[in-house]
Amino acid sequence: MATAPKSEILKMAELVNYQDGSVVSRQITKADAGNVTLFAFDKDQELSEHTAPFDALVHVLDGSTEIKISGKAFELTTGEAIIMPANEPHAVRALTRFKMLLTMIRN
Repeated sequence: MATAPKSEILKMAELVNYQDGSVVSRQITKADAGNVTLFAFDKDQELSEHTAPFDALVHVLDGSTEIKISGKAFELTTGEAIIMPANEPHAVRALTRFKMLLTMIRN
C-alpha cells in the first residue's frame, strides 16, 4: 500500500482498520531519516519481544495496550505515548483493540 497523501489533512485513526485476530499496519511516510507507521491490533494480538537499533515513539490513538520495555510493563491508553529506547528489548500486546502511531527516527 502506498504511503499517505502529502499536503492533506489526515485523520490518523481512520487510515487503518481493525481486522479480527490480526495486526494491521500501514506506512504513513518513509525517508532515509526514519519512518512513521500506523498499526491496528485486535484484542490480545501482540508483537513479540524484539529490539530496534533506534529510539521509537509509540502514540496510542485508540484503545489500550501493554508495552514491555526491558521487562517492565507499561499500560497506555488513548492519547498517551512512550519512547522505546534503542537496543532495549520491547514487546507490544493489545489489552483491547487499539491503534498506535509508531515513529522511528534514525541517527
